[in-house]
Amino acid sequence: MIRLENVSKKYENNGQNSNYVLENLSLQFEDGEFTCILGKSGCGKSTLLNLIAGYIKADSGQIYANGESLSGPSKEIGVVFQEHALFPWNTVYENISFGPTINKAPDREETVMKYLDLIGLTEYKDYYPSQLSGGMKQRVGIARAFANHPKTLLMDEPFSALDPITRQSMRTELLKIWKESNCTVIFITHDVSEAVYLADKVVVLGDGSVKMTDTVNLERERDIHSPEFIAYEKKYEEQILS
Repeated sequence: MIRLENVSKKYENNGQNSNYVLENLSLQFEDGEFTCILGKSGCGKSTLLNLIAGYIKADSGQIYANGESLSGPSKEIGVVFQEHALFPWNTVYENISFGPTINKAPDREETVMKYLDLIGLTEYKDYYPSQLSGGMKQRVGIARAFANHPKTLLMDEPFSALDPITRQSMRTELLKIWKESNCTVIFITHDVSEAVYLADKVVVLGDGSVKMTDTVNLERERDIHSPEFIAYEKKYEEQILS
């Protein structure tokens, strides 16, 4: 479980005034839960993710992972960014096996083959990133993150650069891997439809604080054209714009 208690973060504005991006923010992410974070640009979504990842420090407040205070990056927390950041000199297999190899995981081979199968790229295991499409590269990046067996996976708009058809395919792939892993996922997106499709819970940020926390009570696989789905979209859009 990830818990934030009264967390604040501010940045200097041209060396003069300090502006709070997040102020006294408290949130809790349950084990195995898929949470999507929505909000306007500049509302603090990426700052929140970087705080949880341990890449930046809060000015005040506390962040806990499984009851322990976070003071920096943790091997129990993985991160996937917009860019896949694969090692270009390594094959698909070698990229996915990087974490298990470093950690001397006894089940490395089994783990890598499992995730290659889940992302549908077993036959591409000896390919290099330069030989893959954008969607395939992002699949490998996600598989590499899950192969480390993180308890929590942070995802910062990982599908935003993909075309609509590939993006929808990636959402389906991600849900399949997430269900297999029982990992907690915190997923940042600007796409309201994407949030409704993926999330157990949606958090809307605005003006440095939480504007809404809501449970998405829709069975999977979700029909994006159903009245219930559209009603959730409308509700979150109204909160973002208010």
